[in-house]
Amino acid sequence: MVKSGKKFISFDFQIKTLFKNVLKTLIGTYECKADAKGRIMMPSALKRQLAPTMQNGFVLKRAVFQPCLELYPMDEWELLMQKVNKLNRFNKKHNDFIRRFTAGVKFIELDASGRLLVPKDLVSFAGIAKNIVMSTSISIIEIWDKDNYEKSIDDTAGGFADLAEEVMGQDNADELS
Repeated sequence: MVKSGKKFISFDFQIKTLFKNVLKTLIGTYECKADAKGRIMMPSALKRQLAPTMQNGFVLKRAVFQPCLELYPMDEWELLMQKVNKLNRFNKKHNDFIRRFTAGVKFIELDASGRLLVPKDLVSFAGIAKNIVMSTSISIIEIWDKDNYEKSIDDTAGGFADLAEEVMGQDNADELS
């Protein structure tokens, strides 16, 4: 009986580890408001999607390509950091990338009211005023000033069909699998 129990526990641990490392796809775009202190109420639909990982907290950082913030569930951040940690820190380009990529990174938790407190330096970077958009991007959440978000979507609307064809079209099907 003891051997059977040990095997079950080992198998159960392996299953939990496997599912923990599976990419979670988040869904939705939500309009929210930031108060004067930079607090943002996490939309209930996102809370439900993030429920299994919310107790671990989040990492909030500047986006690389856009004037917005990226909110990583801690599990996703750790997976990303495993890739970054493989870079050679004695290579100047790698070291510069690591420094810039992690500049301004903050650990964030929801407060008792379910709000995120966005630090002032990150509010300033993203140009966040009062109205914001929280937009999911596969396994992370982008936090935008609403005007900047709408401008970004409008700016790319005309070329999106060409971009979709280039990125997801048949010519690249083998590269994506």
